Amino acid sequence: MKRFTLFVSLLVTLSVILSACAPAATEAPVVEPDAPATEAPAPVVEEPAGPVVLRIAYSSTIDTWDPIASFSTEAAYLPNVYETLLKINKPGSAERYTPVLAESWSVSDDRLSYTFNLRPDVKFHDGEPMNAAAVKASIDAVKDHGGAGFIWWSVDNVEVVDDLTVKFNLSTPQPIDLIASSMYAAYIVSPKALEGFAADENFWADGKSYGTGPYMVESYTPDVEAVFTQNTEYWGGWEAGQYEKVVASLVPEATTRQQMLEGGEVDLAERIPNENLSTFDNDPNYTVFREPSFFNYIAYFNTLRAPLDDVKVRQALSYAIPYEDIINIGASGLGTQSFGPVPAGVYPWDDSVGQYSYDLEKARALLTEAGHEGGGFSIRMTYTASNASEEAFAPLIKDSFAQIGVDVTIEALSLGEQLKLARSGADAQDMTLMLYWPAYADAGADNLWSLFYYTEKPSWNLSYWNSPEYNALWDEASALSGTDFEASKAKYVEAVKLLVDEAPGVYFYDTMAVYVIPNAIGGFEYNLNYPFWHFDYYNLRAAQ
Repeated sequence: MKRFTLFVSLLVTLSVILSACAPAATEAPVVEPDAPATEAPAPVVEEPAGPVVLRIAYSSTIDTWDPIASFSTEAAYLPNVYETLLKINKPGSAERYTPVLAESWSVSDDRLSYTFNLRPDVKFHDGEPMNAAAVKASIDAVKDHGGAGFIWWSVDNVEVVDDLTVKFNLSTPQPIDLIASSMYAAYIVSPKALEGFAADENFWADGKSYGTGPYMVESYTPDVEAVFTQNTEYWGGWEAGQYEKVVASLVPEATTRQQMLEGGEVDLAERIPNENLSTFDNDPNYTVFREPSFFNYIAYFNTLRAPLDDVKVRQALSYAIPYEDIINIGASGLGTQSFGPVPAGVYPWDDSVGQYSYDLEKARALLTEAGHEGGGFSIRMTYTASNASEEAFAPLIKDSFAQIGVDVTIEALSLGEQLKLARSGADAQDMTLMLYWPAYADAGADNLWSLFYYTEKPSWNLSYWNSPEYNALWDEASALSGTDFEASKAKYVEAVKLLVDEAPGVYFYDTMAVYVIPNAIGGFEYNLNYPFWHFDYYNLRAAQ
């Protein structure tokens, strides 16, 4: 700007010199002798407006860009690019679902088929039409090799009725409308991308964009940033003020994300350190949201190993857990003690199932009843090394168990190492700390099955607890879920009460979701059912 002003000044001076050399005018202008000299105003130069850009510092990593294989934290990004048939609304909403790629749907009287009527004139980012054949191809691919393909277990086949009508035929009644709104394994993907992956297993290695969503992947630098740009042909349309680009920076350190937010380097930041939230509570430029979440912390007892094969020993150890201290240390107080392995607010949560209290006298009495007066045995406990909360509260368990005569050895392992060891049966660790969340908004179909339903080759039942009674209750609840939701919940609650009583695991706490939102950003809305999808780019606006 200084160079521009100098140029204008030179131009004015040159004009004066040239005017002195010019022929005289026929009538000289009248100039008052005492009038001050004036400088010509600099011309106003309007620079073209740039795109409206949203900058976000993320902690969520991107394990894959493949919406079929996705089963991890890339769920923070993919819903902005890919869409599902339906979206489940936040708890308490007047309607349970919002139509997305399906405009309407119906279920047969016998609850064995769901028919979805698709939105017309929708195209994928590559220009291919979104139709019934594309829906069938996507769900077939998910069932075949999807990261969370198990959610479609009850679907016998997907039938193309016509170009805009698709029918899901089931082997047993299940709530397909709920499953179709999942944050995993329910995206509808361009058939060209499915063909591309079938021909090349590295097809999704870099950022690609084959959805119908409002944003497309523009570029991706692994572990650095992903850039998204508007899908100008989006069926939902666009309004002035919506973000044209989103720059997502991958920043693993929570303190750095906070500094970037406070310094204006980014507009939003994912996961500010809990201990620093009071800074924003007292700042009128921010609003802090504290909400229930989809996540809870549990621990498995290996019931194949003595003395943990004795229910009284497991109950004793459950009474020796300092729950309140664990919440205060592990979650900085931002959590609530769990009622079993179903997070608060998620179906089929119910506070009638009971909890263990911290009671060392009761723990000692139960150990004595089990023939272990004064404890006298050791436990090998592992946690995920990258999980700061588990690292913080694991020593509390060790110290408390020591008070009832039980010695604990703590080991930090990578998640892969921990799971590999835990899946080794009787040779596995005695206790495994775990953070878990359901694939979609049904912790009965996921948590209660995945974590404690007994099968010969368990994937997630790392307690190896084998209860025919529990399995039967789960089977009854699952069978009812597609026909009678309330009766289904009652059976699930019975199953959770059995879990709490027999204690194949410890149910520590449900976490809270915390968001620090600058008042300069409008349109933020929290939805418990999509725990990784913190920021819906399409709904966000720069506040006026």
